[in-house]
Amino acid sequence: MKPIKTLSGPAAALPRANVDTDQIIPARFMSRSRTDGYGDQCFHDMRFDQDGAAKADFPLNALPEGPTVLVADDNFGCGSSREAAVYALLDYGVSAVIAPSFADIFRSNSGKNGLLTIALPPATVQALLAKLAEAPGTPAQVDLPAQRVTIGNEVFAFEIDPRLKHRLENGLDDLSATLQDADRIAAFEASYFGARPWIRPRKAG
Repeated sequence: MKPIKTLSGPAAALPRANVDTDQIIPARFMSRSRTDGYGDQCFHDMRFDQDGAAKADFPLNALPEGPTVLVADDNFGCGSSREAAVYALLDYGVSAVIAPSFADIFRSNSGKNGLLTIALPPATVQALLAKLAEAPGTPAQVDLPAQRVTIGNEVFAFEIDPRLKHRLENGLDDLSATLQDADRIAAFEASYFGARPWIRPRKAG
């Protein structure tokens, strides 16, 4: 995972509640390889009509590419647990999503893949949605160490679990986070099997 310290880029609004993972990445695109990327399919049925033309009323189409910071309404990422929804957002260019709340599994998948989710009070999010509806592409910056997001000339503090913050700042996925405790794991194995010589640990390979 790429470490996150600060993020800078355009912000845009998706003023819809209960945006589910099938809207983020429709199931029919799930057969393609992760290495092929999902960015062009992100929000596909919301972005394009049946002929493949961009929908003029879809707010993200006002930008030449996906926003760095996406502001959405309540319960973002609900629906199925598909991790590809996070891949699609990242491949589309989204590095952080701001909403009043997120579906639990989506938020967990985001943290494991380097997508920052920021929960702000509903009234704050509604004000940001209105602001970005008037000015899509407003410059935004996220300072993860300071736990601060700036959109235009407005600054907002946010909370984040310290363990997740550490992982995001250092680009640690599940495996690399576990390997940070390699010495402790080795010491435990030595003491455990040393006290039980009749047990042989299985060798890798």
